[in-house]
Amino acid sequence: MARTVAAFKVDYFQFLNPDGQLIEGQQLPALARDFERLVTMYRQMVRTRVFDKKAIALQRTGKLGTYASCLGHEASHVAIGSAMRPEDCFAPMYREYGVQFCRGVTLTDVLLYWGGDERGSDYAHAPHDFAWSVPIATQCLHAAGAALAYKLRNEPRVAVSVVGDGGSSKGDFLEAINAGSAWKLPLVLVIVNNQWAISVPRSRQNTAATLAQKGIAGGLPSIQVDGNDLIACLWAMEKAIEAARKGHGSFVVEMLTYRISDHTTADDARRYRPNEEVEEAWAKEPVARLRSYLMDQGAWDEGQEQALLAECTAEVQQAADEYLDIVTNDPQPVTTMFDFMFAELPHDLAEQRAQAEHYQDTGGQH
Repeated sequence: MARTVAAFKVDYFQFLNPDGQLIEGQQLPALARDFERLVTMYRQMVRTRVFDKKAIALQRTGKLGTYASCLGHEASHVAIGSAMRPEDCFAPMYREYGVQFCRGVTLTDVLLYWGGDERGSDYAHAPHDFAWSVPIATQCLHAAGAALAYKLRNEPRVAVSVVGDGGSSKGDFLEAINAGSAWKLPLVLVIVNNQWAISVPRSRQNTAATLAQKGIAGGLPSIQVDGNDLIACLWAMEKAIEAARKGHGSFVVEMLTYRISDHTTADDARRYRPNEEVEEAWAKEPVARLRSYLMDQGAWDEGQEQALLAECTAEVQQAADEYLDIVTNDPQPVTTMFDFMFAELPHDLAEQRAQAEHYQDTGGQH
């Protein structure tokens, strides 16, 4: 005779609907009425979006390398960064600029990184955070390692990492879940589910009802939130981080959003994604949603909006000018691409470094 030995559920949270209206009939977090804090985070979301547009323009005009846009991810990313303390650790993927700006990474840092300058990974104002990680999901294990160090040192710090829907299928992510569960680590893993793993849709990646349940399989409390609802995202992150900081172990948060942009500037999503789907995503995007709510509540107006756009445009242009000045007048030697990964270079990379140095010194001549 069969008997049920365990049963599970994944709760979904949304407080602000796509029209920017609070969803009634549920207990709202205090943040929903904290307009001063909401405005601060809204300003960071707009700043991130203006920066993103400029970075794409720089790439399209040959002034920046391949760039990964964060268009549509502003609420999830700013919520993650806003929920963390300075002494915590963030292990990013490669498009979490909203988190990093909240953490002190500068606009110029980001441009330098995508421009191929190693100094962009040496954050002056986010000393506890890891550099960008392009290999998929490996950053989750970096965060788990940091969390283990905090536990061994009895430090009240939390490590946070982000992975995409596609990356959540990687063994690295599942191993991080297992480490967090087995060792009860102060670790928060966020799945920013933007529906597309480059050209592979969520429907073809995994047929599970949610991606959050991967955390449940590992023994971790796991929830799903509307990733375009800043209020829900911040509420979830604060809940998860507080639990981790108090020694209750790791947590998984799945944030449902949409990658409105191409995967990177090397991609053309029109080849595989219907326009109707993108138009539907624009109707649910996070910046307009929060702006509508703030305006309806009298906490924001059109004059403030125009002033903010002008302020962000000027700041972003200043960062772009600074970046271009650095790479033009103070360029790094090509050999720096080898110099910050290993204490001692493996022999094959040492050979490649010597070849690169030779070609640089000879102007590319044999």
